[in-house]
Amino acid sequence: MKDKYTALWVSHSSISNFKKCPRAYYLQHIFRHPKSGNKIKVVGPALALGQAVHEVLEQLSSLSVDKRFRESLIQKFDVVWEKVSGKKGGFVSQEQERKYKMRGQEMLRTVMSHPGPLQNLAVKIQQDLPYYWLSEEENIILCGKIDWLEYLKDTDSVHIIDFKTGRSREEDDSLQLPIYHLLVHNCQHRKVDRVSYWYLEEGPALTQRELPGLEESEQKVMEIAKKIKLARQLEAFKCSQGNGCHACTPYERVLEGGAEFVGRGEYGEDIYMVQESAEIPESILL
Repeated sequence: MKDKYTALWVSHSSISNFKKCPRAYYLQHIFRHPKSGNKIKVVGPALALGQAVHEVLEQLSSLSVDKRFRESLIQKFDVVWEKVSGKKGGFVSQEQERKYKMRGQEMLRTVMSHPGPLQNLAVKIQQDLPYYWLSEEENIILCGKIDWLEYLKDTDSVHIIDFKTGRSREEDDSLQLPIYHLLVHNCQHRKVDRVSYWYLEEGPALTQRELPGLEESEQKVMEIAKKIKLARQLEAFKCSQGNGCHACTPYERVLEGGAEFVGRGEYGEDIYMVQESAEIPESILL
């Protein structure tokens, strides 16, 4: 009998973390700090920027088309920013925070002046966290939040859009869009017609990608999910580079006492910041 409470839950974020470094995956998704019993999270400016911008845009998807831009996105952003201001966002100085906040404001000005697909009808999956059984036999669930689902009226289909707040491009072998295609296909009834990235810092143009095949995508996701399951069973989580890499080093700093505790997250996790030299890479997975 399938049991979602004993199942292995995988997402684009957890799969990406495992592929980069099994040790980083362990420290982010399994490890609990012995002093508090809580999971740990390392914050940094890029992560804070992505979190704030995504939260503002996510609010729009719950509003009808005629109400989405009645209020300034900059004003909404200023309110949301308070959640990541200062050490809560891993900022080491007011000047550093100011630069990141300005980047976020500029991204949202782009959206306000060129809303593109955000001014069209949107599909909202009626699950707080969309998920489906990737394999009942293996007891594995695939889950994840999709940034935006544009409704294409002419074909009664869906356009998956992922917002990017970092300056780096998504790798060609990324499983993000394949995973999102699988989730949208299995969590609502409309066909997916296209998939795109929106690199917000580059302007209003979307970068459309080839629609990933469902069968091939499921095979690729299942392959890595089984590896994660086996690693958890064997408790084998070695650093991909053997002695600390950019993915696991910030978390190792926490264990060594070289990070500063700055508060608790919305899910009860312990939040830490490290020195600027050990900042996590400029990327965001939401």
